[in-house]
Amino acid sequence: MAKIDVQQLAALLRWYEEVGVDEAIDLAPADRTVAPAPAVKPAGGAAAEPRSEGPSRPVDRPVAAPFPPVDPAAGADARSLAEQCRTLAELENALAGFEGCPLKVTATQMVFADGNPEADLMIMGEAPGGDEDRIGRPFVGRAGQLLDRMLAAIGRDRTSAYISNVVVWRPPGNRKPSNTEIAVMLPFAERHIALARPKVLVLAGGTAAAAILGTSQGITRLRGRWVDHQVPGLAAPVPVMPIFHPAYLLRQPAHKRFAWRDLIEVAKRLEA
Repeated sequence: MAKIDVQQLAALLRWYEEVGVDEAIDLAPADRTVAPAPAVKPAGGAAAEPRSEGPSRPVDRPVAAPFPPVDPAAGADARSLAEQCRTLAELENALAGFEGCPLKVTATQMVFADGNPEADLMIMGEAPGGDEDRIGRPFVGRAGQLLDRMLAAIGRDRTSAYISNVVVWRPPGNRKPSNTEIAVMLPFAERHIALARPKVLVLAGGTAAAAILGTSQGITRLRGRWVDHQVPGLAAPVPVMPIFHPAYLLRQPAHKRFAWRDLIEVAKRLEA
């Protein structure tokens, strides 16, 4: 048996953590405490071969969907619940009791918001990651630390900004939320913006920008361009600035210069 290189194993585990692979979740639940059923033998004595639709997929084994199913009525329930909320506290309580998003089952806890809800600047990202899921606050991992430095560059911090995500529960393995999951959570995200009433809304990343603005354009096209977006529940449109997500900037540091330009525009808009 080959000797295990502990240093190489530790480096591999660190790499898994950096890319978001910090837990193992199968596509379908399996009870490992139950012994497997014995093979059924035909009259000839040989074990029966499983019927299959291909070389490796038996038809008598259920195939799990790539994402947990979402109740079709969940979207209507989410819209109704969100519209009834008159304060941020009511919205947080409504989300805590909402059972229409299957991400709630796999997440450790809900990640609602951080910062100052009275601030004139609101930042909305995609969804919590592993650190956020563990701590319960958005943008607290490496990307969050970069966001803090980005805010400091324009004279801001978490006492002068309000930070949240479109999706408040972490997708397993830090995967991107599915379109159905985003659609279910969108009424809550829009109500979150309406109740916070920011003077400027910054959308961090393509997923958040596409969800809130209802567009199929990528973040490369959207970033750096002001959009006056009408949010349900607000009388006037909100000035919106899409920017690259801090997690993307960690992978592509050369693009930090674009984020710097966008934040300068945000600072100018807030001063005006």
